[in-house]
Amino acid sequence: MGCVLLLAALGLCSNLGSSQTYFLDDKRGLGRVFDGIGGLSGGGATSRLLVSYAEPFRSRVLDFLFKPNFGASLHILKVEIGGDAQTTDGTEPSHMRHENDENYFRGYEWWLMKEAKRRNPNITLIGLPWAFPGWVGRGKNWPYDFPDVTAAYVVNWILGAKKYHDLDIQYIGIWNERSFDIGYIKLLRYTLDKAGLERVGIVASDNLWEPITLSLLLDPELSRAVDVIGVHYPGTNTVPDALKTQKKLWSSEDYSTFNNGTGGGCWARILNQNYVNGFMTATISWNLVASYYEDLPFGRDGLMTAEEPWSGHYVVESPIWITAHTTQFTQPGWTYLHTVGHLKRGGSYVALTDGKGNLTVVIETMTHDHSVCIRPPLPRFNLTAQNATFQMKGSFVSIKELQVWRSQFGFETNKPSFFEKLPALKVVDGSFTLRLDEDEVYTLTTLTTGQKGTYPEPPASASFPKVYEDDFNIRNPPFSEAPHFADQTGVFEYHSNLSDPGPHVFTLRQVLTERPITWAADADQTVSVIGDYQWQNLTVTCDVYVENVRSGGAFVAARVDRGGQAIRTASGVFFWVFADGTYKVTNDLAGQTVLAEGQSGTKAHGWNTLSLTVKGQYASGLLNGYSLWKSAVVLNPKTGWVAIGTRTFELAQFDNFAVAAE
Repeated sequence: MGCVLLLAALGLCSNLGSSQTYFLDDKRGLGRVFDGIGGLSGGGATSRLLVSYAEPFRSRVLDFLFKPNFGASLHILKVEIGGDAQTTDGTEPSHMRHENDENYFRGYEWWLMKEAKRRNPNITLIGLPWAFPGWVGRGKNWPYDFPDVTAAYVVNWILGAKKYHDLDIQYIGIWNERSFDIGYIKLLRYTLDKAGLERVGIVASDNLWEPITLSLLLDPELSRAVDVIGVHYPGTNTVPDALKTQKKLWSSEDYSTFNNGTGGGCWARILNQNYVNGFMTATISWNLVASYYEDLPFGRDGLMTAEEPWSGHYVVESPIWITAHTTQFTQPGWTYLHTVGHLKRGGSYVALTDGKGNLTVVIETMTHDHSVCIRPPLPRFNLTAQNATFQMKGSFVSIKELQVWRSQFGFETNKPSFFEKLPALKVVDGSFTLRLDEDEVYTLTTLTTGQKGTYPEPPASASFPKVYEDDFNIRNPPFSEAPHFADQTGVFEYHSNLSDPGPHVFTLRQVLTERPITWAADADQTVSVIGDYQWQNLTVTCDVYVENVRSGGAFVAARVDRGGQAIRTASGVFFWVFADGTYKVTNDLAGQTVLAEGQSGTKAHGWNTLSLTVKGQYASGLLNGYSLWKSAVVLNPKTGWVAIGTRTFELAQFDNFAVAAE
């Protein structure tokens, strides 16, 4: 069949030889129910900088993510249940730091869920722990020895979300990318039901298809407890036994690709082929928004970027608009047709219906060359331009017109265009033909509600201010952390010394006193970084207050060269003072390479002002305004963040933080 006249006039089809015909038919029933497309905030601290944005820029970022018929229009928001531990790019605070401690206002995930819900009241909310406070394991790095304690900890988070924030959590996970325990999953189901949370579904196991799939087939009680098999980075494929379980199949974490103008190509292929190849009915991007320092692991792997709260700059590129091709024209509860699949010359198509006469078709023709998924790599596709005819049957045969939205990555012409609305397509005798070139995405739909949302251009990108100060006196109660500080081990929170009439009434305090049940290789020290990774020559000054009388210590640092999961091996210039009256200058966080050391006279329960200057290959330090050491030779690293921290998991306070960089 040839091209319809309108498409020929638009140049959307041409004589490429015979056209392959694909059917869109609901006569023989429908496929699986669609559960949505989402983003993941957490794993960890990936939304850390977003809360520090000023209005209106913060709200604009949120609109691009969650506002229906505007941008990505996400159906799902999955968040980390903070466990006070390093979980990829930072730590997120726990709601229960001790067994008798409950605080449902720590961190920013509560705020983020409420903002998402305010924009889309129907959004699906999911929680998943990466780490747990140490008390949950009773001193062991394992959450399953006391499953009743772990289950109560998780259920309390769900109850707190409702009680304090009016948030209904619809699904809960087990332990991100770690071993699951069958007895714990059964007990979690029992604990949820006992708390009146029968509606909350369990996702297991947020890792690989096996061994959870086989366990479900062999254990009927476990199968009754689990609602969804959630898999990470499945490469668009499933395993036969997963289909036998008759469970919902989700790619519960996917993507992890740099989000520039080309990064959406990987995402386009994943969104279609997760169902075509693997019958997965939900796909969740790690991460939601790249709102963490770019030089931390997996920089800019979010659906969009918002990493400069000091400037207000943010970046909306291809992944947002590729998401919109599906999310703006479907909703959870729609159903896939059986007639989905691969295109003869490369690419894929899916079709979904709401059962009320509406139809949405999404087509992608992404090649491997320009759209490499970081993990997992997908095979090369020998894709060429093609004509594709779609013949509608069943209840769709009466459709006379489809709305058309197109994205072209333009790798050959260097002229990309994303989420462009084309003139409506007149369907002739239930059929239409498209010319499909490489690296394109089309949506054809009966819905007329799509919109490419726009705002004025954000402020220009700018480096972190070279002169920066924070006395921690300006409080923002919903968020426990000070602006721009990114905790890598430990948790640094606002603190009030209301009984102290002196100059340190309001401070920043490191509050962890016990190692968490870790997910990554947390350092033995606590550390929070801030600033510009390219900083080289600077002076950083901070008042410190050591609280641990026996073995306490605190530091300020410059040129810290690693964070995230690599924090244990961080190098830099670390200026330590200790409760025993000594000081030390080290070239690493672990304190193995000593540049200088001696007596300082510092003691616990007393304020001291530390000033560290690094210039070229030399460093010097002042204590309370007097030179304590100088001319320490620093050969590496050349650049890095500044930081504050403590010797161990111990209480310590910080005040009057200041940086002056060249």
